[in-house]
Amino acid sequence: MVEELIVMRDDMRIYGKIQYPEGEGPFPVAVFSHGFGASRVYDSEMGSDFIKRGIAFVAFDFCGGGLASQSDGSMLDMSVLTEAADLEAVMDAVRALDKIDSQQLFLVGSSQGGYVSAYVAAKRPADVRALVLNFPAFCIGDDARERMKESPDDDIPEQATFGGLPIGKRYLQDAMAVDIYDVIDGYDGDVLIIHGSDDEIVPPAYSVRAAQVYGTKAELVVLGGMRHGFRNSLPQHYHRAIDLAVSFCVEKGQTLPDT
Repeated sequence: MVEELIVMRDDMRIYGKIQYPEGEGPFPVAVFSHGFGASRVYDSEMGSDFIKRGIAFVAFDFCGGGLASQSDGSMLDMSVLTEAADLEAVMDAVRALDKIDSQQLFLVGSSQGGYVSAYVAAKRPADVRALVLNFPAFCIGDDARERMKESPDDDIPEQATFGGLPIGKRYLQDAMAVDIYDVIDGYDGDVLIIHGSDDEIVPPAYSVRAAQVYGTKAELVVLGGMRHGFRNSLPQHYHRAIDLAVSFCVEKGQTLPDT
C-alpha cells in the first residue's frame, strides 16, 4: 500500500510517499533522503526491497532539493541545514503514524542526503535506530571552502552553480559553517557506510574517515568498480548495495537495545 505524505516545516510543504508492507503493523520504517539536485524518485525504487522484508519505506523531496522537486522552495534557498530541518519534520510526522514502530526508524541517505541523514542522526540519536549512508557527501564543507578560500564572507555570491544546478549564498555559508566530523561523533548507534571505490565526486577517503569517527559500531563497505550514485555502475553492483542496506536494517531491527 502506498500513501501520500504531506508534512509542513514552518510554512514549507514537503511532499513524499510512504509504502507499507502487507499486514497491520506497526512496522519498522526506513526514511530515505535523496542527493543534491535529485528527488525522491532517484534511488527510491529500493523501497520495494525494504517492503519485501517487512520495513515500511518513506521517500520525500527536500524543499528546493532539486528542479523536479514536488515540495515547496527554490534551490537558491536550500542548504544542508534546511534539508536537515526537512528531514526532522518528516521524521516527526512518520513517528506519529499508528502503523509505524517509532522505536525502529532507520535513516537511509545517498550523497548529500547521506550527509543530512548523518547530521540529523547525531542531533537526535535516540530517535534513529540505525543509519545507512550511501556514498555520503562529507566533502561538502571542503568543497565549499575550496571554492571560497580566497573570498571574504561578504563576497560570497548570491547565486552560483554546482554541477550545472543553481545554489544560493546560504548553501555555501551553511556548508562552511559545519564541521561534519565533529557533528557525527554525536551518534553512537549502528552505522553502515557504502561507498564505491571509483567514486569521482566524493573520494572514498571521506567515508574512511567517517568510519573512524563512528568507531566500532560502524561498518564500511567499499565496493570495487562502483562510481558515485551506484547507478553509474553495473546493475549487479547497484543491487548488491541495496541488499546490504536492507539486510543491515533488518538485522538491527531484530536486535533492539532493550531486547
